[in-house]
Amino acid sequence: MNRIISNFDLLKAEGRKGFIPFVSAGDPNLETSRQIVLTLVENGADIIELGVPFSDPMADGPTIQASSQRALKNGVTLKDVLAMAAGLRTETDVPLVLFSYLNPLFRYGIERLADDAADAGVDGILVTDAVDEEAAEIADVLRKNGLDLISLIAPTTTEDRLKKIAERSSGFIYAVSRAGVTGAQNETSTTAEALVERVREYTDLPVAVGFGISTREQIEAVWCYADAAVVGSAIVVEIEKCVNAEIDPVKCVRELVGWLLPQRQKPER
Repeated sequence: MNRIISNFDLLKAEGRKGFIPFVSAGDPNLETSRQIVLTLVENGADIIELGVPFSDPMADGPTIQASSQRALKNGVTLKDVLAMAAGLRTETDVPLVLFSYLNPLFRYGIERLADDAADAGVDGILVTDAVDEEAAEIADVLRKNGLDLISLIAPTTTEDRLKKIAERSSGFIYAVSRAGVTGAQNETSTTAEALVERVREYTDLPVAVGFGISTREQIEAVWCYADAAVVGSAIVVEIEKCVNAEIDPVKCVRELVGWLLPQRQKPER
């Protein structure tokens, strides 16, 4: 059994819900990113999403787009992200998921990526713009290497596509809380719960909800009906703010997570 499913099984057995933070690998630099990931793990992250820098991340709002641009200016490539993952794997068993778009993956080569990602200790890959037959082909290649294709669903996803996505997915399903791009929001979409209920008709996989989850109250609301909450933009904003203020971003992220998850004890690993 892979690390993603094992972690969700552990969460279920302990009556807890998951916390999945996102960071853009290489923002503000690779070494600080590594330290931030380890801090997130130490403070309760159940899965880590590592954003692969890309020049045209259309599913992301301005916050994550800017972090991706900063990483690209640092010269960070997919190869660097894989090396970062390999280093992290020697320090933690928490599952690592690459968050990417098709373009950098195709440029690298899907089969080569599957081999190298597996060697690096990556557990899954979330491809935001892979759909239908293309996604099915990628899922087959990843599966041969023991990797999960983490698929996105949205409130606008039709029943037919929802069923097909559920059938080819593994690891967990990522439910987008609302139509649009990533970015911190004051309220979570009322359609997110309905979307989770819809996809549960087609799969027993855990369902995580993301896009706009940025407060303790929103996380607690998501935990009422989904298996995990994904937090991205709130973390990326904190990193940028602290770097600009010349404050240690690792410390800032630690404090932010303490505010987001004040009652959540760190699980034993």
